[in-house]
Amino acid sequence: MPRNTVQKLIKAMSEIRLNLVVIRSVNIEESASFYQRLGLSFVKHQHDNGLEHFASEMGCVTFEIYPCSTRTVPTTATRLGFQVPSVDTVVRELKQHGASIVSSPEDSAWGRRAVVADPDGHRVELTQI
Repeated sequence: MPRNTVQKLIKAMSEIRLNLVVIRSVNIEESASFYQRLGLSFVKHQHDNGLEHFASEMGCVTFEIYPCSTRTVPTTATRLGFQVPSVDTVVRELKQHGASIVSSPEDSAWGRRAVVADPDGHRVELTQI
């Protein structure tokens, strides 16, 4: 491949940004409450005749929680990751509200880290800012 073409591809790829993550939940109210404990703020949305759902804006990324329906596939195989100010504090808060702790907080190559499960079973990796 010519050098000029490779440089154009690299430049184009550096302009790609993730801007939307959508998960499905059996109980969107309960899931929104879980993610609020991580520090996210939600508003309820409904686009035209679409399903009512929760949306959280985090910089240029929108995180949405939609209800599961008979026409959708579960998203629980999706692993999410959030940076939080204090992994230990967030895990303690989640634990007090019955969340499942998959991996307790510990130091790792990525810094302070833990893995929890949301009410639907999505694995959520927490790392400390």
